[in-house]
Parts: sequence; C-alpha cells; structure tokens
Amino acid sequence: MNQPISPELEPGLPLRKITHICYGLFSLAMISAGIFGAAAVAAVILAYVKRGDASGTIYASHLDWIIKTFWWGLLWVALSGLLTTIFIGWVTALVALVWIIHRLIKGWLALSGGQALGHGY
Repeated sequence: MNQPISPELEPGLPLRKITHICYGLFSLAMISAGIFGAAAVAAVILAYVKRGDASGTIYASHLDWIIKTFWWGLLWVALSGLLTTIFIGWVTALVALVWIIHRLIKGWLALSGGQALGHGY
C-alpha cells in the first residue's frame, strides 16, 4: 500500500527548517532596518513556494503567518510613509514595526514549541 509521505520525510530540506529559514530571513530584514530588505522578500517568496507542500501540517499556519505579516506590514509601513507629510507617520511606522516584530517573535516561538498558529492578524 502507498501511504502518504510525512512532510518531514520528504527529500530535501524538511518543512520545519524551511519555516525557520523564512523567520530568519524576515528577522534579518527587520534587524538590519531594511538594509537587507530583500531578505524579507525572499522569505515571502519561499513561504509562497512551500505553502502547498505544507498543507495539512502545522507549518502551513506558520507560512501563512509570515505571508500575512509581510503584506500587512508593507501596507502599514507604506501608509506611514505617506502620513509622514503630516508628521503622524512616524508614530504609525513605529507601531507597524513593533507589530511586525511581535508577530515574528510570536510565530517563531510557536514554531520552536511545535505549535500551529491561529488565523488572527
């Protein structure tokens, strides 16, 4: 009988390591204050590519979490950039950055504990 292969037994990098790489790349972009912004883009691309492979595993929720964090974070940082013309943008940018960092920490800790994430924003 052909039984489905566990995502951890597939050839290549296991999904757990790939998810850690996504969190690491995204965190690198945040720690470098955007100097390595391409790392966040790479994290999101990797998350999109591996999302199908992770379907039905706890890693799917983490990859979705990373994708949502990227797009919502990009939206709020872009809006904050526009709002700097009326000086409130610096406050909203700080809030957006704290929110992104919070989500990265929360997600990475859940991954390290072997837990899936909820669907909250």
